[in-house]
Amino acid sequence: MTQDNYNAYQTAQEQFDHVADLINLNQSAREMLREPSREFHFTIPVKMDDGTTKVFKGYRIQHNDARGPSKGGIRFDPNETVDTIRALSMWMTWKCAVVDIPLGGGKGGIVCDPRQLSDAEQERLCRGYVRQLARNIGEVIDVPAPDVMSNAQHMLWMLDEYETIRGGHYPGAITGKPVGMGGSLGRTEATGFGVIYTLREALKTQNIDITKTTASIQGFGNVAEYAARLYSEMGGKIIAISTWDNQDKKAYTYRNLKGINVEELVLIKDKFGTIDKEKAVQMGYEVLDGDAWLEQEVDILLPCALENQITADKFPLINQSVKVICEGANGPTTPDADKLIKERGIYLVPDFLCNAGGVTCSYFEQVQSNMNYFWDKAEVLEKLDSKMTAAFHAVHELAEEKELYMRDAAYVIAIERVANAVKLRGWI
Repeated sequence: MTQDNYNAYQTAQEQFDHVADLINLNQSAREMLREPSREFHFTIPVKMDDGTTKVFKGYRIQHNDARGPSKGGIRFDPNETVDTIRALSMWMTWKCAVVDIPLGGGKGGIVCDPRQLSDAEQERLCRGYVRQLARNIGEVIDVPAPDVMSNAQHMLWMLDEYETIRGGHYPGAITGKPVGMGGSLGRTEATGFGVIYTLREALKTQNIDITKTTASIQGFGNVAEYAARLYSEMGGKIIAISTWDNQDKKAYTYRNLKGINVEELVLIKDKFGTIDKEKAVQMGYEVLDGDAWLEQEVDILLPCALENQITADKFPLINQSVKVICEGANGPTTPDADKLIKERGIYLVPDFLCNAGGVTCSYFEQVQSNMNYFWDKAEVLEKLDSKMTAAFHAVHELAEEKELYMRDAAYVIAIERVANAVKLRGWI
C-alpha cells in the first residue's frame, strides 16, 4: 500500500478535465470547479502528557457548496498532505451530487498518528482543531465527520468543543457521533453496506448470481469489514483480505481458498484493521504478500483501503477471472489503470458512487439531529439502499445510453448537477 510520488489532487483534476471536455463545460465553470473554493491551513498546539507542547498541522478544505453545506471527513494520518485533502474535497462534491443529496464537498485532516497518542492527547488535539475552525464550520456551513483513523469519540469531543464555543446544542454540526449522543443507527455499517448495494446491482446488470461469486478485498477497517459482512450474508465467498500490519509496517494478504469467515477474522483484528498474524496462521490462513489480493482467481475485486492501489504497473497482476471492480476506497485506481480496465472489459463501480453510503447516512444523521427525532436502524438502511440503488441505475443507464465508461458517466451526472447549481446561483 505504498504511496510513492502519487498525487491524488492531480488525479482528481485529470478526471475532472477529461469529463469537462466530454460535456463541453464552459471555461468559467471549469475554473470554479477544478479547485477548492476555500482552504484553511493552521497549527494546533497541544499539551502532551509529559508536559511538553507539540504543534500539529491541521487543514479544512471546502471545495464547493453550491448545492448545500460542505460535507466531509477529518483524517488523522502522519503522512497527510494538503493535496490529498484537496482531492478528497473534490470527490466529496461529486459524491454528494451523484447520489443527489443537498450537500457540497469538504475534507479535513490533521498530520498526526493517533496510535502514538494517549486518549487525553487525542482529546486536546480534537478540541484544538475545532477552536481553529469554529467560525467556519457548522450545520449550515460545513459539517465534518470521521475518516481515516478518526472515530465517533473524536467527533463527540469536537462537537462538545463547538457547542461550548457557540453556547448551545448544535448536534447537526458534526456527524459520525455515537448513537445516543446524536449519532444515527446504521452509520457504522453504511459505507460498507453501500459498496455491496451497488455491487449487487452491478452483478444484476451483468447477469451474474452473487451466490456463485468469489471476491478479494483490500483493507479490513470499517468499510471493508462491513462490505465483507454483507457480501458474505448475500452468499458470496471471500477468499482473500489484504490489510496493513502496523507492527511490521507492511501489508499482508490473508487467504483461505475455502472461504473466509469474516466474524472469525474480526475477532483477531485491532481497531485500525491490523490482523494478528500469528492467530491467523493458527486459524489456517495463508499469509501472502500485500499485493497478492490482486492476483487471486476471483470474480470481484473490492479495493477498500487507500488511494493509488490499482495502477498501470500493478494491473498485470489482476487475474483474468475478474469481472467487476467496486471501489470502496477513495481514488484507488489511477487514470492510466482506468484505460487498462476499459480495454479488458472489467465492469467498474467508481469510488464516489460506490462508497457514497457513508456520506448518505451522514446526511441522514444530520437530518435526524436537526429535527431531534431519530429513525430505527431498519428505516435508515432501507432509505440508504433505496438511495444507493437509484444512484447506481442512473449512472449505469447513462453509461449504456452514451456508451460511456462508468466512472465517466458518474462524473457527467455529478459535474452537470454542480455546474447547474453554480449557474442558477449566478456565480458564473
